[in-house]
Amino acid sequence: MRRLEAMLEEAINDSFEEEHYDESRLSRLEAKWKHFLSSSVSSRHRLMEEQDKIKMLISDISHQTKTPIANILLYSQILQEKETDPELLPIVENIREQSEKLDFLIRSMVKASRLESDILVLQTKKQPVMPCILAAAADVQEAALKKQIEITVKETEADACFDRKWTEEAVGNLIDNAVKYSPAGSQVQVSVTDYQMFAAVQVADCGIGIREEEQAQVFERFYRSREVAGEKGVGIGLYLVREIATRQGGYVKVKSKHGEGSIFYFYMAK
Repeated sequence: MRRLEAMLEEAINDSFEEEHYDESRLSRLEAKWKHFLSSSVSSRHRLMEEQDKIKMLISDISHQTKTPIANILLYSQILQEKETDPELLPIVENIREQSEKLDFLIRSMVKASRLESDILVLQTKKQPVMPCILAAAADVQEAALKKQIEITVKETEADACFDRKWTEEAVGNLIDNAVKYSPAGSQVQVSVTDYQMFAAVQVADCGIGIREEEQAQVFERFYRSREVAGEKGVGIGLYLVREIATRQGGYVKVKSKHGEGSIFYFYMAK
């Protein structure tokens, strides 16, 4: 039992090496145990190698596409300013919009891949929720002003355990969606309910709402309702929101009625 325990301890510490043991002196059980541990260590090393390859690939995609897309966006803006032919203007505008969509898609895919492959570990710590919400709302303010939508943030003294950068990303996605799918001149309300074990950020809008049969699907990757096909988006924002919430011990849910707006809840552990 001591021999088996020593083998297991070395495997846990990633220091197990098969040659440490003389097979001629091992029992049949020890030999099987050694074979199992050797296979497990090899599998772990292969997994680590694959994660390193994925990490490099994601980094390369992010780096190599950044400059070309930035140039395309720049040139499309220059064309918009200089082009006077009314027949060509819609084409130039379409190039700009599709370039922005591609840029957003690649950035979102990189973020999702980093989370899914455990390349990026969320650093959670107990901290006030309010500064994170205010920063997320500020990032969406320009889009809200264009639609004359008022974003109201209710004061809170709630604390929770969360990663500031990624939680700001998640809450920002919820507020951005609320603005995107709400009618001009309406209001988006952001508040926090402080429970004993969780702090829940609530984002309420006056938009088109979500049908009951679609409410479980909206958090899936690339899912987009046919009703919002005309709006900008790639269907990955809410997927990221769910991944971020789950990976820091929380969860998300939605309460909505078609035609009457939606309330998204982002729960963070205390």
